[in-house]
Amino acid sequence: MRLFIKQRVFSCTDSYDVYDEGGEAKYFVKAEFFTLGHQIHVYDWRQREVGAIRQKLMTLMPQFEIEMNGMVLGEIQKKFTFFRPRYEVDFKEWHVEGDFLGWEYDVCDGRGPVVHITKEFMHWGDTYVLDFANPADELTGLLLVIAIDAANCTNGQ
Repeated sequence: MRLFIKQRVFSCTDSYDVYDEGGEAKYFVKAEFFTLGHQIHVYDWRQREVGAIRQKLMTLMPQFEIEMNGMVLGEIQKKFTFFRPRYEVDFKEWHVEGDFLGWEYDVCDGRGPVVHITKEFMHWGDTYVLDFANPADELTGLLLVIAIDAANCTNGQ
């Protein structure tokens, strides 16, 4: 199963539309504009909130909580490194590996890849492809990928 995340080019906040393989709108992602730290909300196509990513403040490195249905499911923290970004993930016993800045990485569990993430080039605005091994991991995988993107874009503020 595959999802496509397409960044809205002319938006004053981080906004993304998420489509399925047939081009149908599946989710909408929008960051709050006037907040301390990143606050990102994920809505389904009926405009119901299905998840959120919230930056924890007063931390040395960017750290985000991943919420679904008002409950914190886990968190991700960017680790201090000199060359390549690295993340500590406390979320469903998953871990991430690959090239985060180049948008070519995998989210894995103990059995293998859960979702493979790549960036498509030659598009107006950024477009990312999420390939899921199991469709049941769609929403939780999407939330984790959005949290990784938020951590990549945050420089410890």
